[in-house]
Amino acid sequence: MVKFVPANELKIIISFTRVYLMEQLIQSLKDGKMTLLEVPFPALQSGSLLVRNHFSVISAGTEGKTVKDARLGYIGKARARQDEVKKVIRSAKTTGIMNTYRMVMNKLDAPSPLGYCCAGEVLEVAADVTGFKKGDLVACGGNGANHAEVVCIQKNLCVKLPETVDISHAAFATLGAIAMQGIRQADLRLGENCMVIGLGLIGQMTLQMLAASGVKAIGVDVDPVQVERAIKNGSVHSYHRNSEGLLPAVEMLTNGYGVDAVIITAGTSSTDPVDFAGEVCRQKGKVVIVGAVPTGFKRTNYFRKELELKMSCSYGPGRYDSDYEDKGYDYPYGYVRWTENRNMEAFVELVSSGKINMGPLITHQYAFADALQAYDLIMQKNESYSGIVLKYDVQRPVKSRVDIKDSVMIPGQTPVAGFIGAGSFAQNVLLPAVGKQARMKGVATARPANARNIADKYGFEFCTGDANEVLNDTTINTIFIATRHDSHARYVMEGLKHGKNVFVEKPLCLTAEELDLIRDLYIESGKNLMVGFNRRFSPLVKTLNAAIRQLGTVPVSINYRINAGVLPPGHWIHDPETGGGRIIGEVCHFIDLAAHLSGSPVASVSAMTMTDVNHQNDTVAINLSFTNGSIANISYFSNGNKEVSKEFLEVFFGGQVGILDDFNKLTIIGKKKTEQKVSGQDKGHQQEVTEFLNAISEGKKSPIPFGEQYNSMLATFKVLESIAENGSRISI
Repeated sequence: MVKFVPANELKIIISFTRVYLMEQLIQSLKDGKMTLLEVPFPALQSGSLLVRNHFSVISAGTEGKTVKDARLGYIGKARARQDEVKKVIRSAKTTGIMNTYRMVMNKLDAPSPLGYCCAGEVLEVAADVTGFKKGDLVACGGNGANHAEVVCIQKNLCVKLPETVDISHAAFATLGAIAMQGIRQADLRLGENCMVIGLGLIGQMTLQMLAASGVKAIGVDVDPVQVERAIKNGSVHSYHRNSEGLLPAVEMLTNGYGVDAVIITAGTSSTDPVDFAGEVCRQKGKVVIVGAVPTGFKRTNYFRKELELKMSCSYGPGRYDSDYEDKGYDYPYGYVRWTENRNMEAFVELVSSGKINMGPLITHQYAFADALQAYDLIMQKNESYSGIVLKYDVQRPVKSRVDIKDSVMIPGQTPVAGFIGAGSFAQNVLLPAVGKQARMKGVATARPANARNIADKYGFEFCTGDANEVLNDTTINTIFIATRHDSHARYVMEGLKHGKNVFVEKPLCLTAEELDLIRDLYIESGKNLMVGFNRRFSPLVKTLNAAIRQLGTVPVSINYRINAGVLPPGHWIHDPETGGGRIIGEVCHFIDLAAHLSGSPVASVSAMTMTDVNHQNDTVAINLSFTNGSIANISYFSNGNKEVSKEFLEVFFGGQVGILDDFNKLTIIGKKKTEQKVSGQDKGHQQEVTEFLNAISEGKKSPIPFGEQYNSMLATFKVLESIAENGSRISI
């Protein structure tokens, strides 16, 4: 029977679900202060998964040191990072004290995320990822596996979890992989024996893994609580380092031969672990270092016994390999049986089957909201701890974007700016310049804490991890692109399609095909497009160019030497897919400046590169000819010395010579000699932004005509073509 309720008695109950901003645990590098910061979701990148954390694990050793170093004063920081101090001194000599000070403080102000070990539920999967789907439970590792409510993880650093595993236990998979890789480096066989020195969390896990694999394990630590914990967890042959029964036990358990291997998982400044390992190891045994210990050890035992000393690289093969971790390329199973991903997977299987019991090792669990208490425990060391877990409120609805302040239109402020990407260059150079002249609307970066820090610091109205939020915002009329090179063309084209004025850091794109697509879109859009060819805006270059132009269209001869310095082979700019190489990524700058000073487009290119075992093409001699008869030699060398100035430019014109030394000093020699100096360096970054934004405000075209930008980029691509053809002259 249906009961009808009179209208005047009808009560309507409306339930509101509050949506919270996502939080991430961060630390200030300046003073060590930690906080839960409200941040946007990380960007879902190619080859990755977006994961809602259920649990994350604090690595007391690694993170404890990070937190401790951050809490040091400036002098303490300098002592702890002496290599960084040397870089700062070199920068001060080149760019000036104030510029260097601003860069250092900018880095110290940036929030630093913590954590590299977590587990949770997949929220979203990139289109190019297979084997995972929304709703899967996964364990995650690596630099992105932070203490945050939502993380973005590359697929090779994720493993799917079976239903039988406790997700709080599976969250230890990254640390488990570290322990497992140490055992693999020891190359132990069934029935052999192994000593583990250092019974912190990884040491305890190592003992359990050794037992599960049929290896007799002996544990040693200076902390009696850790020794007792190991014994309670089933590792009965565990001893205090100073125990009188330790050496007799080793002799008895190894039949007097010594242990087959020692795995050092301790973290200490003492050489005792390595020295003691040499003492207890058998003839031709192995010593594997997993923890942070010094290696300035006593030679005697290692020499007499011909011991093998090995380092274990973190989670296993694939670690620190950008092709594996960032691009998702796997190693062939038949050739590299145990990668970092497969180590994580094996750990999860051991936990799921009950062969490893993480329960007794989890000594503390905190709600994520109380995360700071966990770090107080580590720093104060008031009580013993092993596994420390943060638990997340997964029922809490979280918002993907952070709106910081309401939109307020400022009369006369025509440019409304959005940023896509904001790394160190953007923070040190572009953002301060743009912030003086434009309304700062939205910023999108891949890293959540970085996005929020930049939004707060430079007055953006919102921050996000999704570039589409910036592109689709109809109030934004100008976007600045400061991402890695491989995404420049895509965001330039999307910006033009969305009717935005576009400023993009060099290079404009990575291929000639992209260049032509951009040209067509630029013509169709009617918007301004400018590449960050800043050197033509330097005040010293403007003075030199004015002197040349006084003579009309006289041809000039240019000699431009760039002491570029070496970059390691693994640097991202060398990657043809990501950075495009140093010719596309950097030499385009110098080609553009030469064309600007000649007053004419590049007509032909010839280039030769020095033989390089790494095939980087970063020591190259380039010859350019221009349509007005000018010529230029560009010598881009990576095999020099940093004590020599980076850029040295000579321009010969009409009986005069202009000499520009590293954008600090300009000398023009003719009937008389004039000199002009600037404080520090001024490569034109501020001026290029000013002129670009003024052009937008005044309804004018970009200060660099698109035809000149197109020609400079096309000439850059022709350099590579000439190199491939053994220095052939290529017409443009």
